[in-house]
Amino acid sequence: MNLLSIGGSDPSSGAGIQSDVKAFSEFNAHALTVITAITGQNTTSFGMIEPVSKRILKNQLESVLSDFKIDGIKIGMVYNSEIIKTLYQQLKKLKIPIVVDPVIKSTTGGSLIEKSAIVDFKKYIIPLATVITPNKFEAEILSKTKVNSKNTIEKTAKIIQKMGARNVVITGIEGKNNRITDFVLEKNTEYEISGDKIVNTNHGSGCNYSAAMIFAISSNKTIRESVKFAKEFTYNSIKNAKKVGNGIKITDIQNHDKINSELSRAINEFVEIKNIYKNIPECQTNFVYSKQNPRSTKDILGISGRIVKTGKEVTVAGNLTYGGSKHVATALLVVNKKFPKTRSAINIKYQNSSISKIKKLKLIVSSYDRTNEPNNIKNKGSTVEWGIKNAIKNLQAPPDIIFHKGDFGKEPMIIIFGDTPKSILHKLLKIT
Repeated sequence: MNLLSIGGSDPSSGAGIQSDVKAFSEFNAHALTVITAITGQNTTSFGMIEPVSKRILKNQLESVLSDFKIDGIKIGMVYNSEIIKTLYQQLKKLKIPIVVDPVIKSTTGGSLIEKSAIVDFKKYIIPLATVITPNKFEAEILSKTKVNSKNTIEKTAKIIQKMGARNVVITGIEGKNNRITDFVLEKNTEYEISGDKIVNTNHGSGCNYSAAMIFAISSNKTIRESVKFAKEFTYNSIKNAKKVGNGIKITDIQNHDKINSELSRAINEFVEIKNIYKNIPECQTNFVYSKQNPRSTKDILGISGRIVKTGKEVTVAGNLTYGGSKHVATALLVVNKKFPKTRSAINIKYQNSSISKIKKLKLIVSSYDRTNEPNNIKNKGSTVEWGIKNAIKNLQAPPDIIFHKGDFGKEPMIIIFGDTPKSILHKLLKIT
């Protein structure tokens, strides 16, 4: 996936272009950049701003747009009207998701857009937005309203939506019981998504939010799913913020959950495999990775939805969550109890061609017959556990493949097992 960040350079790497590059890299996406302005700032103060010329801005845009297939664009700092109009001319005809982060003021005190340019920002940049993500302060500036009992957050969002943004997400609304809420206005619906508040002045959380948002949208997640993903990613970045300078903390976007990072990377590689859609079963696919010595499926990371077939492509529908998978996670749990090094698994469509390839390879393969399943097991709904136990009871080494040929109304299936998600992909490429 190629994601383009358009914005200002922050030498502290707390926000702006540098922050987006870190975030996109964490998502295993290739980061492209177009710089609109150079800033001088650190964790204690804000210095100068030097906007780039129209000529070099246009050249940057033409360079990346002509050479790369871009899956999503994030627009951050734009600073002046010349930059705004140049961006509009280059981007207005693109059919690419765009997230607009209307940065108006830096956490360290600098104004990131000229006051005279706000009118043009509303006229040219906001209509480009698939989603615009102002915080409460930015929303009030753009809408020229003060959020209070008379002017509700809903009214403010609708004013911004009328400027041309398809979806509006107003972030960071403080509520009761130490909760913080994002208000979401889609075309035909509005709702709130709340989470715990972290009392922590930091640099970079807004950039992290919008970077996560464009990644999620470009991964074909819904607006609701994208907001949840962005909120969780930002929460963790604030929670892990570090004092690296003499002033405020800088958010740390590093994913300290290596299980999540490895599985996420493998899933991104899986969906890019040529013709992989042919291997997605009717019940769809899940890809899982467990903690060491899992006690239950809650210790196994999986997709809360599924990897689904969409024409000749596949899409990840849902987020990575511990306990997110039931059937594939249960299969892995059973195998792991006997073979603790086996910590990852994926289910794919049963095909005779795949079975033929499997038989030619030096893989440890087992199967079970669902037609022999006792009625009491069927009634309990514990088919997977029963089947996998039967498949591995005589094995002396961990299985690479377990399959079954189905039963009346039950789809046949192949499950690939491995030590890591990377090893799963290695085996998968041999048999598909």
